[in-house]
Amino acid sequence: MSERIPALQALRAFEVAARYGSFTRAAQELALTQGAISHHIKTLEGLFDCALFERRGPKLSLTEPGRLLAQELKVGFKIIENACGLLKQDRNGIRLKAPSTLTVRWLLKVLEQFRQQDSHRRVQLSSVWMDIDHVDFYSEPFEAAILLADGRFAAEVDSLKLFDEWLVPVCSPEHQAAAARDLNALNRLELLHCSADRRDWRRWLTRLGAAQVTIDRGQLFDTLDQGISAAQQGAGIAVVDLLLAQGELDSGRLIMPFPQAVATTEGYYLTWPRSSPQARHVRVLGEFLRARVPQPPLHGVDYLYD
Repeated sequence: MSERIPALQALRAFEVAARYGSFTRAAQELALTQGAISHHIKTLEGLFDCALFERRGPKLSLTEPGRLLAQELKVGFKIIENACGLLKQDRNGIRLKAPSTLTVRWLLKVLEQFRQQDSHRRVQLSSVWMDIDHVDFYSEPFEAAILLADGRFAAEVDSLKLFDEWLVPVCSPEHQAAAARDLNALNRLELLHCSADRRDWRRWLTRLGAAQVTIDRGQLFDTLDQGISAAQQGAGIAVVDLLLAQGELDSGRLIMPFPQAVATTEGYYLTWPRSSPQARHVRVLGEFLRARVPQPPLHGVDYLYD
């Protein structure tokens, strides 16, 4: 190459220092002295003929050139780490990221069935709370992730739809008489929201044209699972995913005071990097999961598209 490339150890020292905003912490992580980190940074600044950091009192911050370099090096070092990891990792292992509610209400049981049937493909599950489901395969240590999404993913990501999201109101049997299938009654009842932005109630009511029902009230929960539990305890009425609440509905612990199920145009997708060496194993897992998705009720529910 005609242009000189900086030494890898200097670039690594800068990337770690930029990540922590500290020469001291970079030195600790790389087992170097603070002076060595400072020397590497000065070498890079001399080579690029620009400052990478600036000090404002005790605070260390990146300059604009430093921010651009740190951003690209973060991706570059992750690619190097992944390449090296291919020679060490379990080729049959799948590190899977999944939403917490999906995990406890369906996925754990199905993964145990997968383990019993296909013991040479190992799945290491990380159950994660995500307000908006997301994964970054460049920076997160996963070969696959299950996400609630609209199916539009980056070009380098493959996906397999597991099931659609259908929103339904649920409550304890004691609330059924109060609701009486009258939408106006919702203004007199306690609404339970499974997210801070109240998006599920908003979607359901909008589809039914129930603008007269106000949703800026009621209790807020972090997860769908919490909202289902609160509804089961008689705290009010929640709008939840039909399939994830199906166990409680089948047992009678919850009932649907209104029979309409609204499609959100989103669903749960298994996703993975197209170039992953485990892609074939992930697809096998995906087909196994999809074959064990509970079927929505055929009777007593009106399915409405958003």
